[in-house]
Amino acid sequence: MAQKNVLTAPSILSADFGRLADAVQIIEEAGADWVHFDVMDGSFVPNLTFGAKTAADLRPITKLPLDCHLMVSNPWDYIDSFSGAGADYFTFHVEAATHSTRVIRQIRDAGMKPGLALVPGTPVHLLDELAGDVDLILVMLVNPGFGGQELIPACLEKLKTLAQIREERGYHYLLSVDGGITTENALQAIEKGADVIVAGSAFFAAQDKAAAVRKLKGR
Repeated sequence: MAQKNVLTAPSILSADFGRLADAVQIIEEAGADWVHFDVMDGSFVPNLTFGAKTAADLRPITKLPLDCHLMVSNPWDYIDSFSGAGADYFTFHVEAATHSTRVIRQIRDAGMKPGLALVPGTPVHLLDELAGDVDLILVMLVNPGFGGQELIPACLEKLKTLAQIREERGYHYLLSVDGGITTENALQAIEKGADVIVAGSAFFAAQDKAAAVRKLKGR
């Protein structure tokens, strides 16, 4: 397989919440590409994490893109606050929005790049009318809510399908993958078509974080 440019997005969900600024600096120093925010509201998923203020407080200390994954019931309610916080990517769940096209337009109008996410039980065909309108599609390899889970192997096939659709239709979205990613299995996701590797514990638990980034890139 020809070497391609794979981006890494360490998730601060796995960082020490009392030292998030230090965590962002560690992400930069390790050579990672994005900072990933797992935003959970305790409703769409059974956990509660952080909101736009966290992104706003961390925005001044890094030039890396802030990749915000909104696991929330009403994603449109968060668009203005995350735009004001300096978020670059705003990814919401197709399962959470009946009028996804409207939400995508609102995100773009707010100056962010829209993304769509799928939980493991959601089939790819639900994106048929939407995939061409977004900059990123995030495939969840675990049921969202908590870090440290093992990935569901069958979900990797969604990456392959979405990569084929992108090529056949001339779309330009990035394919991101999140959940259960380790330095040992990241290459599987890359071979299926992933462009962005989101990893939490695999990054923050590594002693040599720069080496972990290289492995997550499939090198």
